[in-house]
Amino acid sequence: MDRVKAMQVFLRVVESKSFVRAAETLGLPASSVTGTIKRLEKHLQIRLLNRSTRNLSLTPEGERYFYRCREILDLIDDTETSLNGSAEHPQGRLRVDMPGGIAHALILPRLEQFEQRYPDIYLMIGVNDRQVDLIQDGVDCVIRTGNLNDSTLVSRRLGTLRWITCAAPSYLEEKGIPRGLPDLRAHQAVHYFSSTTRRASELHFVEDGDRVTVPVPSTVAVNDTGLYIKLGIDGRGLIQLAEMLVAEPLRAGDLVEVLADRRPAPVPVSLLYPHQRFLSPAMRAFADWTSELFNNVC
Repeated sequence: MDRVKAMQVFLRVVESKSFVRAAETLGLPASSVTGTIKRLEKHLQIRLLNRSTRNLSLTPEGERYFYRCREILDLIDDTETSLNGSAEHPQGRLRVDMPGGIAHALILPRLEQFEQRYPDIYLMIGVNDRQVDLIQDGVDCVIRTGNLNDSTLVSRRLGTLRWITCAAPSYLEEKGIPRGLPDLRAHQAVHYFSSTTRRASELHFVEDGDRVTVPVPSTVAVNDTGLYIKLGIDGRGLIQLAEMLVAEPLRAGDLVEVLADRRPAPVPVSLLYPHQRFLSPAMRAFADWTSELFNNVC
């Protein structure tokens, strides 16, 4: 048995979540892929995958083996890259997941720059505010905001986001401009809720060096950044989000910042990936390029 080939087949099955889809992408008969996994499990004397008619998942042993296979195959790629010079011309498929706001405001408007610099990278962008399972979802890396608590992932800091509080001029004409946090008792906000926790967000500020959380009532909550901004522009209440996401409405006067002297603390942005020893040239290129964007734009 060619163990390197078997590892590659195993990784493709896990990433595809299907023996059939893995066979299609590898250009092999489905029976060959199934046979390879059976022979691999027999060789290792462990079950790597839980199989059912509708689901395919890793066993605990299979998950550990998956990580080690990625390390081994990345080491092979890294060694070959150092010999053929492809580090200077990275190539291949890269699957990245990121929040919708960052995708629409930062990445997609400048995607042509990335394509011109790295024409041989096939970039697959997933837009998602929920935390994805990098292994089960076949994702190479994710961009996340906020403090990190997942110790199974390796992180690289890309930059920070400056958060502001703002509202439409029509709303401020009706409710008045808040000059201090006590004034917020007479206001309302548009709430943004997490798709994972279903909890609507509160407004956060920094006053006299202390972080302060203020509950502001609302009649509507959404979990889409574009809709959140639209409701703010429509005068439905105060909104609080990264400044870069509303740069154009602020310039156009559709939104006005309030409580600028009490801005929330900056929010860190990180790139996370499941294996730390060897970054592929494609992932390294994307990480460097994204870090440049945050340094220049945010």
